[in-house]
Amino acid sequence: QLQASGGGLVQAGGSLRLSCAASGRIFSTYVMGWFRQAPGKDREYVGAITWSGLSTHYADSVKGRFTISRDNAKNTLYLQMNKMKPEDAAVYYCAADPHDGLGFRFWGQGTQVTVSS
Repeated sequence: QLQASGGGLVQAGGSLRLSCAASGRIFSTYVMGWFRQAPGKDREYVGAITWSGLSTHYADSVKGRFTISRDNAKNTLYLQMNKMKPEDAAVYYCAADPHDGLGFRFWGQGTQVTVSS
C-alpha cells in the first residue's frame, strides 16, 4: 500500500517536498518511482530510484530541479521539488516496481500540486 502526501500550493520558483509512505513488503526491495498527471494530459514519468537508493533517474523536464530519495528504515519515498514551474502543476503519484518485468504496478493515491505564476 502506498500513500502520497505533501502536495499543496507553491509559487513559481519555490520548493515543495512530497512523501510516499509504503508498507514494508512493498518498499524495501522495490524500485520506486514518481509520476504526475496534469488535467487533460497523459500520466508522465518524473523519475525513479533503485531499492538501495544509490541510483536515480529523472525525466528531462525535471532533471536538475527535482531529487528523489528514500529512507528504507522509515519505508518512505521522497520527492524534493525545487525551482518549480507552472508546468509542474499536476497530481503526483508514487509507484512501486517489483522488478519482475511488469513495470510499476503498485500505485498510491495522488497528491495535488499547484504552482502559481
